[in-house]
Amino acid sequence: MRFIVSIRRLSLVGLLFISWSCNKFVDINADPNNPVTPVLELLLPATQVSMAGSLRDVNQGTSIVMQHLYSSTTSRNFQDGTDYQQSWNALYTQTLNDIEIIIREGTRLQRWDYVAIAKLQKAYIYSLMVDMWGDIPYTDAAKGNTISDPAFESGATIYDKLFVLIDEGLADAAKGNFAIQPTTADIIYRGDKAAWIRMGNSLKLKLFNQIRLVQPDKAKAGIAALLSSNAPLITTNAQDFAFRFGTTETPANRHPWHRAEYQAGKSYYMSQGFIERLFNTDDPRIRYYFYRQTSNYTVGFTPTGNGYFGRYTGDATASPNDNALKATVGVYPAGGLYDNCPINNIPATNVFVTNSGATSAPKVVTNSDGAGSGVFPFITNAMVKFILAEAALTMGTTGDPKQLFQDGITAQLNSVNTISTTSGNSAPVLPAATITAFVANRTAQYDAADAAGKLNAVMTQKYIALYGNGMEAYNDYRRTGLPVLPAPIAPLNVFPLRLTYSITELSTNATISDKADQLQTAQQTTPVFWDK
Repeated sequence: MRFIVSIRRLSLVGLLFISWSCNKFVDINADPNNPVTPVLELLLPATQVSMAGSLRDVNQGTSIVMQHLYSSTTSRNFQDGTDYQQSWNALYTQTLNDIEIIIREGTRLQRWDYVAIAKLQKAYIYSLMVDMWGDIPYTDAAKGNTISDPAFESGATIYDKLFVLIDEGLADAAKGNFAIQPTTADIIYRGDKAAWIRMGNSLKLKLFNQIRLVQPDKAKAGIAALLSSNAPLITTNAQDFAFRFGTTETPANRHPWHRAEYQAGKSYYMSQGFIERLFNTDDPRIRYYFYRQTSNYTVGFTPTGNGYFGRYTGDATASPNDNALKATVGVYPAGGLYDNCPINNIPATNVFVTNSGATSAPKVVTNSDGAGSGVFPFITNAMVKFILAEAALTMGTTGDPKQLFQDGITAQLNSVNTISTTSGNSAPVLPAATITAFVANRTAQYDAADAAGKLNAVMTQKYIALYGNGMEAYNDYRRTGLPVLPAPIAPLNVFPLRLTYSITELSTNATISDKADQLQTAQQTTPVFWDK
C-alpha cells in the first residue's frame, strides 16, 4: 500500500469523478521519485471523490443482493473474488492512504479541522468495510507501505476502535479554528464544522444501533447518552452526509447508474420485485425511481403489462436484445428521467399512483436524457429518523417511534423532491399535500399493526427509502430480516452474509494467503460480528 502524495489543482477536483463506464479511477498519483509536500486542501476533496468512487462496486452488488437492481449472477447469490476487488483495493491504496496523510500532516501543522474531517471519514469507511467484509486489516493498514502484509483484525475489535476514533474526531473539531479554505476543498459540507459534528454523532448512532443484538447494553447506553446530552444529530435534509454528482459526460462526473444505463448498452435490469412492491402499494416514488422505455411490454416475468419490464431476482433466463425495452433508473437517485407516461392497469382504488397529468410518451434513453446529477446518500436525515424509530421499538430508547416513522418517510420524499429539481434535473415535485396524505396512509398501516408489524413497517419504509444505498439495506436485512424478500428463482448459493475478499489481497498478503480458499468460502456463510 503506497501513499498518494500529490494531486492536481483544486480547480480540477470537480472533474476527478470516476469514469464509471470503464470502471477506472482518474490517475492522481505523483511520480514516486519526486515526492512533494502534501497539500491538505487538495488531498481532502480527493478523499471524498475517491470514497464515492471506491464504494461504487460494493453499492452496486449490495443493491442487487437487496433486490433494488438485478444482474444475472449476483441476484442468484453468486459472488467471486473479482466482484469487489476494485472497491477493496481502491479504498486501501487510495482513499484511506490519503486520509492517513491528512491525519499525519494535519496533526503536524495543528490543522485540527482537516484532522477532524479525516478521522470521521476514516471511521465511516472502516465501519462500512467491517459491515461488508467482517475481519479486515485496520491498524497495520494505517501504516501504509511500511507494512506489506497487514494483519486482519476482527470486526468487533475494529468497531471498538472506531467509537474511539469518532470521539477523537469530534474532539479535534473543537480545537482551534475550523477554517477550511477554500470551502470548496470540502466537497461534502463546505467546511461546516457543525455539519461534521452532526455527521460524527449520527455515525455513532448508526453503529450503536448496528450492535444492538450482540451488545444490547452498550447499544442502548450509547444511544441514550447521545440523546440525553442533546448531541447534535443530522435533523434536516440539508445536513445529510451525502455525495452529490455533477452533470458533465466528458469529463465524467455523473451518477454511476446514469452512466451505466443512459446509453445503448445497459448494465442492469431493474428489480421486478421492487417495482411491484411500489406499484402494488400505491407508492408515488415509482415514477421517480424508474423510467419506462416502452408503455406495454409483457413477457413471462413481467405480468403487469404496463411497461415496467425488469427481472425477478434469480431469474436465469438468457438476455435477449432488449436494451431499448427494459425499464431503467429514473430521476432519483441517478439524475435520470421522470416517468410522466400513462400507466396501464392502475387499480381504480389508487390515490397516489394515478394517470392524472401523465401526458408524456416513453422513449429510449440516451446519454443526453437527464442530467445525471444524482446523489449517493451515505447517512441522511431520513436514515437517522428510521434508526431512532427502530431503537425506540426494540430497545426502548427515547423518542416516539410513530412520529419518527412519519418523519423518516417525509424526509426521504423531500429528498426525492430535491434531486428532482436541482442541477439540471427536471421532474415535478411531490406536493406537500400528497406527502402528508401518503405519510398518513402509511401511518394508518403502522397503527393497525402489532409490535412486530410496527418494526416491519419501519424497516420496509427504510428499505424503500434506501434505494441508492444498497449497503445500508444489506446491513438492515442481515440484522432484522426485514422486509421479507422473495427467494431467488434459481439461486446458485445461499444468501451471502459477507462480501468476497479481493483475490489480490488473498493471494499477496502473507498473513492469510495459505488459507485463502477457506477464508473466501467462509465469507458466504459467516455472519459479521453484529449479525446474531
